[in-house]
Amino acid sequence: MKIYKKAVFLAALVLPGLMGYAQTKVARDTTTTDSLLNSLSADDKGDPVLATFKSTRLILTETTETIRKNNLNFLVIHRFGDIAGTDGGGKTLWGLDNSSDIYIGFEYGLTNNLDIDFGRSKYEQLLELGLKYALLRQTSDDKIPFALTIVGKTGLKPYSVSTNVYDDYTNRLNYFMQAIFARKFSSRLSLQVAPSFLRNNLPFPYIAGNEKNIFSLSAAGRLKITKRMGIVVDYAHPFSSFRDKSNSPKFYDPSGVGIEVETGGHVFTLNLTNAQAISPINYLADTQSKWTKGQYRIGFTITRVFDVNRKHKGTYK
Repeated sequence: MKIYKKAVFLAALVLPGLMGYAQTKVARDTTTTDSLLNSLSADDKGDPVLATFKSTRLILTETTETIRKNNLNFLVIHRFGDIAGTDGGGKTLWGLDNSSDIYIGFEYGLTNNLDIDFGRSKYEQLLELGLKYALLRQTSDDKIPFALTIVGKTGLKPYSVSTNVYDDYTNRLNYFMQAIFARKFSSRLSLQVAPSFLRNNLPFPYIAGNEKNIFSLSAAGRLKITKRMGIVVDYAHPFSSFRDKSNSPKFYDPSGVGIEVETGGHVFTLNLTNAQAISPINYLADTQSKWTKGQYRIGFTITRVFDVNRKHKGTYK
């Protein structure tokens, strides 16, 4: 019953707002990054509200934002080591000497609503290939009160890192599917929830009794505090009887909080999180770090959008 109580609490916290009808229209944001991400807000009735988030990524989860057609988004995401606890402190410069994960990825807009994504993580040396499709856009007249984006990824672990039990090559494959529901309540506040399904052909980590299939629910938000700065929060709960009952190792819900800054053509996020891994394929299955034990770390995300369509003038170089 414990996991169901968590689910009810999480849904009750966010879903009513996403499905409700706001009384205030969404204000217009017109920064350079908004333009590159096709995120000019609209004041006319029935127009799509696109500046729900400033980037395609928050801390843990993706957002409903997609990249415009023929635009390329370059991402660098980094997680350092533990700030405190037995593996942190001054001897590791509070985690800055270490890196728990590094991700380098690309997102390319096939259309204004459809992206193709590719990236590689240090953690488990995971390769990812995915598609992201904006199925619904929130409208300013609230006829469509929320945005809905679908994400699908395939992951491959080509090398034996934490286990040597890849007797069948298909055991190296992982699959991730997610539906992201988001609403921009005002020019300052955006919230989203995202149910997801993760399939590891080989349970990860490889422990007796571990599960191949994991359902999860994520919640995230952004609060704008200045013209170019906002506070972001991110949380995910995997529904797993194995993780709730496991005595060794202990698993914890991944979560994070950070500051998001727009710097011209970039979006930069500096955050703290207990998740070592960057990809949901890894952090949903294997977050063993606990905040109260000092097992949290500094991380950052940098995104940069390039217009690679030669027909367009005034592109970034």
